[in-house]
Amino acid sequence: CIPAVIFIFMFNYLPLPGIYVAFVKYNYRDGIFGSRFIGLDNFKFLATSGELWNLTKNTVLYNLAFILLGNALAVFVAILLNELQSKMFKKVSQTILFLAYFNSQVLVGVLVFNLLNFDTGFVNSILTSLGREKWQPYSDPKVWPVLLVVIYLWQQTGYNSVVYFASIMGIDGEMMEAAKVDGANGFQRIRYIILPSLKPTIVILLLFALGGIVKGNFGLFYNVVGVNPILYPTTDIIETYVYRATMTNFNFSTASAVGLYQSVVGFVIVMTVNYIVKKIEPDYSLF
Repeated sequence: CIPAVIFIFMFNYLPLPGIYVAFVKYNYRDGIFGSRFIGLDNFKFLATSGELWNLTKNTVLYNLAFILLGNALAVFVAILLNELQSKMFKKVSQTILFLAYFNSQVLVGVLVFNLLNFDTGFVNSILTSLGREKWQPYSDPKVWPVLLVVIYLWQQTGYNSVVYFASIMGIDGEMMEAAKVDGANGFQRIRYIILPSLKPTIVILLLFALGGIVKGNFGLFYNVVGVNPILYPTTDIIETYVYRATMTNFNFSTASAVGLYQSVVGFVIVMTVNYIVKKIEPDYSLF
């Protein structure tokens, strides 16, 4: 464990004093602790923008959909893979599902644009050939919550299912064999053995994921949606807003203040949910 402990200490604990940069007017000459202290002025960037509520709401709701649907679909895929009888087909299927995760967000954005582009997109080409009117998704904010969730699930499900698949592989084989001898069919084994065995893993991964519920997936949103003010009401998250606002006049203090706000909110959520879990099922809590 020593290498992992050293890594965590160096990259997660040693940098903690740097949080101070969120409370100063940072300049390169004086450094973090020599810069002028300005208190909470850096946080006014979000608080006075008039967008804080909408940005936080969008970020949290998208992440909730990503976490809940993503984990549910990952469990489903892991169970399906486990039920496959052909080892070769199982390995090929798992590899194909896993490959999507390695596509860069830039490539994903290009693929989505080529599918949904109004003039030459694949979807509109099919609609035109069928005599239907063209679809204009880049002018319709309402469709993007569904589109972004689908794109995320397509890219991440194969990767997320690996942990659950490994947990299923760790289930005692004798218990599964005993269930077969007792006459349990596939659905009954899934319901009474596999799902209960996955419950601790599901709860722990959900708790870990909730820590980043206020941190958006910048790569996905920026590369898929781009700079399109029409779509901002339903697609703008904290990261994309901060990027646009600081793109021409970047400073570490403002960006650090936003990051600290996200971390504090995430910390409160994790502690609250962990407390609830501990009250209901102490064995499944983080601590």
